[in-house]
Amino acid sequence: MNQHAPIRVTHRDLERLNRLIEVYGGGRNAAACETLETELLRADVLDSGQIPADVVTMNSRVRFEDDGDVREITLVYPQDAAADQGRVSVLAPIGTALLGLAVGDSIEWKLPAGMRRIRVLGVTYQPEATGDHSA
Repeated sequence: MNQHAPIRVTHRDLERLNRLIEVYGGGRNAAACETLETELLRADVLDSGQIPADVVTMNSRVRFEDDGDVREITLVYPQDAAADQGRVSVLAPIGTALLGLAVGDSIEWKLPAGMRRIRVLGVTYQPEATGDHSA
């Protein structure tokens, strides 16, 4: 991974994600947790009411382009992941890549298929934008 522009996360998401890293950080999830932790270290942390509506936060539904293929997923915590329903864990490589990006942002990221360019096309749902600060 090369240097990336800062990402933005809410205080609430940062707190929950740090707890997630503590719980899932060992064993087979160690590398994924380490990558997520590295990303969180470069994050600008904002209050839920200050996060722009076009930023991918936890439980956001996001449209993105992956080297030309357009997909839409909901970014969720591992226990809520269900690939067949389009719910992707923040510990999955694509989930970590999307966290904190805004519409128009792109990032080079290592996915199972190799290095890919990911670009955010739209955030079709963001809990903070709708006033849902419990998500």
